[in-house]
Formats: sequence, structure tokens, C-alpha cells
Amino acid sequence: MAEAKSDALPPEGHEERLGFQLAMMWRAFLSSPTRNMLLLLSSGMMLVVVATAVGQVLLNRWNRPFYDAIERRDLPEFFHQLVVFAEIAVFLLLLNVAQTWLNQMIRLKLREGLTRDLIGVWMAPRRAFRLANAGAIGVNPDQRLHEDSRHLSDLCTDLGVGLLQAMVLLISFVSVLWSLSAGFVFHVAGSSFAIPGYMVWAAILYAGTASWLSWLVGRPLIKLNADRYAKEAELRYSLMRVNEHIDAIALAGGEADEKRRLDFDLNAVLAATRRILWALTRLTWVTAGYGWGAVVAPIVVAAPVYFAGDISFGGLMMAVGAFNQVQASLRWFVNNIDGITDWRATLLRVSAFRTAVLRTDVLHEVAKRIEFFPSDDGKMIFERVAVVSPGGTTRLVDEHVEILPGERVLLTGVPGTGKTLFFRAIAGLWPWGSGRIGLPEGETPAFVPRRPYFPPGTLRDVLCYPRGIKAFEPTDLATGLEEVGLSRLTGSLDRSARWERELSEDEQRMLAFARLALHKPGWIVIDEALDMVDPDTHRRMLAILEKDLAHATIINIGRGERNGHFFKRTLRLAKDPAGQALKPLHVATSDAVAPTA
Repeated sequence: MAEAKSDALPPEGHEERLGFQLAMMWRAFLSSPTRNMLLLLSSGMMLVVVATAVGQVLLNRWNRPFYDAIERRDLPEFFHQLVVFAEIAVFLLLLNVAQTWLNQMIRLKLREGLTRDLIGVWMAPRRAFRLANAGAIGVNPDQRLHEDSRHLSDLCTDLGVGLLQAMVLLISFVSVLWSLSAGFVFHVAGSSFAIPGYMVWAAILYAGTASWLSWLVGRPLIKLNADRYAKEAELRYSLMRVNEHIDAIALAGGEADEKRRLDFDLNAVLAATRRILWALTRLTWVTAGYGWGAVVAPIVVAAPVYFAGDISFGGLMMAVGAFNQVQASLRWFVNNIDGITDWRATLLRVSAFRTAVLRTDVLHEVAKRIEFFPSDDGKMIFERVAVVSPGGTTRLVDEHVEILPGERVLLTGVPGTGKTLFFRAIAGLWPWGSGRIGLPEGETPAFVPRRPYFPPGTLRDVLCYPRGIKAFEPTDLATGLEEVGLSRLTGSLDRSARWERELSEDEQRMLAFARLALHKPGWIVIDEALDMVDPDTHRRMLAILEKDLAHATIINIGRGERNGHFFKRTLRLAKDPAGQALKPLHVATSDAVAPTA
């Protein structure tokens, strides 16, 4: 489901309200490219459910002649009714198969639309980064995007189709049961009287009390399910983290420590599941108790009329069948209370995640932030720039700085100053703070982080990222690898691999510089990448900057100059002891959304 521009965010704390969650998902549905297909499939499902209800009514009417034939010991009529049953059963079987196909297709399209919508709003420029640095809700987005969206789609389909069936069957059989109740006459103490719609009211009373008790007992499952999903996400994240760093863990002999951490997360999952187990056990006393009572309830309700001789055995079985259909429809809530609480908890998680993603933009517009403006004279300008984070405030010591095209500038500061945070602020990833940053108009600076990112795919894809392989000649790629000392990889340009695992850290940074030389940006901002390599690699990097990027403006945020005087100018960053620190905002119950000053 594509992002809806009209999404209205509620005041903080209102995300838990069901009305807001449903309204948000409805707006996302209306803008979804899968909307028309979902409407078509839903219409087909409605036709199948209505046709199935017609078949159920026919099957219910079949009860009277069939059981009356048994009561009369009428063998020819008995076999005739078996033929009628076979015709009705084949009709219902075809509808069952059609309903199964439609059910699975609706699940598939719902998941496609929901997951595409969540990925779309999450992958808007810089949103995912801000969310990842905004608190608890940004820690495990994969759980919300993958598992929660799948589970919500399945629950919506199953509960929605079940509710539709219950409503159609209720409408179909209430009239049948009401007409059957019209012949019910009660004889008490020599007097006779009739109660209009007697069995309808009995079914409503029976199912109504069951629904009320089920909601009272089952309501805590909403919070318990939400808590379990959060703990499951934490366990999965821990397992992924260990797998990603298993070499470092093995080298340090840290398996025992990691096992204790995993045991802790697993115990949290088991404790959450155990709480659900006991809640479901309590709920089963209600749902199963009423379920077993439903076996004899319709017979007990109709028994006074049958034993008075005012209804035949076939009529009794027809009334029992209609009663069961009505009370089963009314008991849909009872039968699905576990699924409803699960759906409610999953909807809360998906809606809270989507709200948090959108709210990062709203906060960016209203919270105190750094102002960015285009510099029409080709300079990069810093005016009283201060970057605010939970750890305090980082300032550029000089209040007004202008960096001219072609300059080579070093920004440095003592450890803990917040150099990486300042790097992110220049890139616009971290907007919170004060002052103004002017970026050269018409230029798109290249930002080089400490650890380069390599997309999955071939080495050719890595070197051309993000412009695509058609943007460069194959010979340029081979030349770029040779210049950085990675000529051994020229034969692997079309091989897919996890390059961040195949290459050493220095080789990864050299590959990133080969990509930089290939793209030839006019402005380059580097975050300590030059400080984290050995001397030979450092010299090779500077050679690439000197030769292939001679006309580029280079701003290196790092620890200091190494070997020579490549950088002609030095600026300093410092902590402001009087500066502010950020506090998190909260979405839903415990998920933090984004910081504000």
C-alpha cells in the first residue's frame, strides 16, 4: 500500500485507540495499487459466502423430510432424500473449494499491499535512519515489516471471512428459526401459550452470555500477545547479531557469554508465552464449556414442545439445525476471541510502527533543528552550527566557516566530541540542533562513512552503486580496481558474494575509494575512514584523492593529519558543556519515536 499523503497523526498516546488504527490502515488501503484486486476478490468471496448460506438453508430444510422418512420407516423416500443430500453436498463442496482459493488470494494480496506500504514509508529518504536512532521502536523494523505484516494479513482475512459468514448465516437462519418457533406452544398447568420467536431469543441469550464472559476473560490477551511479539523480535535480533559477529565471538572465546545473553532473551519469550498459556487456559473454561453446552442446548430448548406432541421428530431436528446455525453465528466472537485479541495486538504493533515512521517527518518539521540552505556561490557554509543529541551538544568552534571549491579541510576533535554525529548532521541525517549549513547549489556531495556499505549482488553492482551498471564502462571498473591494489578482483566483477565478508576491512575501504574515484563527485565528506587503515592503505587512499579527485573539495572528519600535509586547513569540534540533550518521544505503550530538544 503506497503512502497516503493525507495521513493524519494523532496526539501522542492516541495510537492505541482502535479507531485511529483502523482509519490509518483504511487510508493506506485506498492508496494501494492492490486495492482494485482486493475489492474484486472480496466481491467474489461475498458471492461464495451468500451461495454457501443458501446451500446451508437447503440442507437445513432437507432435515425434516429425511428424518420424517426415518420415523415412518419409508425406505424409498429415505433413498430419495439421500440423492437430494448428495446434490446439495456437491454444490457446497464446489463452494468450499472456491472459498479456499479466494481466502488464500486475499491473504496474498493483503500481505503484498501492507508490506509494500510499510517498506514505502520506511524507505523514504532518511526516515529509516532517523527511526533507527529514535528509540525502541526502531530497533527491530524487520519484525514489523515481515512477520507482523504477514500475521496481520492472515488474521484480517480469516477473521473478516469468518465474520461475513456468521452475518450471512445469521440473516439466513433467523427467519427460518423464527418461523419454526411460531408453531411452538407451551402447555403449563392446563393453559397454553406461545412465545413469538422463542428459539431465536433463546439462541441470542445463550450466545450473548458466552460472548460477554469470553471478552471479560480474554481481554488481557491483547497486551500479552503484544508483549510476546516484542520479546520474539528481541530474540530474533540477538540470534542475527551473534550470527553476524560469530568470527569475533569465537576468537574472543565469548560463546559462554553470548549463550547467557541468548538464554536471557529466550527466557523472556518463554515467560511471555507462559503468561499467554495460562490466559488461554482460563479462556478455554468459558469457550469450551459453552461449546459442549451447545450440543444439547437446542434440544433442551425445544424439548417441551416435542414431548407435548406439537412437533414431529423431523421438525425437531430442523429446529435444532437452525438453532445451531443461529447461535454459532452469534458465538463467532466467542469462537474467535483468541484470534481477535491476537489481531488487536498485531494491529497495534503495525500501526504504531507506521505512525512512528511518519512522525519522524512531523518532528523534523516542528522540533528545533539545523537549517539547510543552498549556497549559490558554490561554497559550503557553517553558521553557528550546534548538533544536539542524547549525549549533549557538539559545536563547531568557529562560528562562521566558508569552505571554497577545491579546498582540503580537516575537521577534528578529541575522542567523544561527536565527530560522527557532526558528519551525519552535514549529510542531513541528524537534523536536530541549531545554526545553518549551506550546501553548494547544484552539487550532490558524496559521503564516505567509517564502514562502507556494499549492496547484495555482483562486484560490478557494488562499484556502480547507486547509479547502476549501465552508467560506467567495464574498462573503467577494471582500472579502478587496479588503482586501489585490488586487481585480483577484476575477474570477479560478475560474481555475486557477500563482499563485506570476503574482503578485509582495509580492502573494503579501498573498494569504497575505487567506487568514489569511479563516480568522481565534486564534493566529498569523509568520516574517519582515513584514520582506520594501515599506513600503506592510507597512502594509497591519499594518492587516489590526489590523482583521480584532484579537483574535488574534500572534507575529512577525523583524528588528525597523518604523514604529510594533504589537508591545508584545520577546523575544530568541541563539546558545549552548557548545551542541551535530547529526550525521546513515545509512540503507543513503550516504543520511543524520535528525540526532541
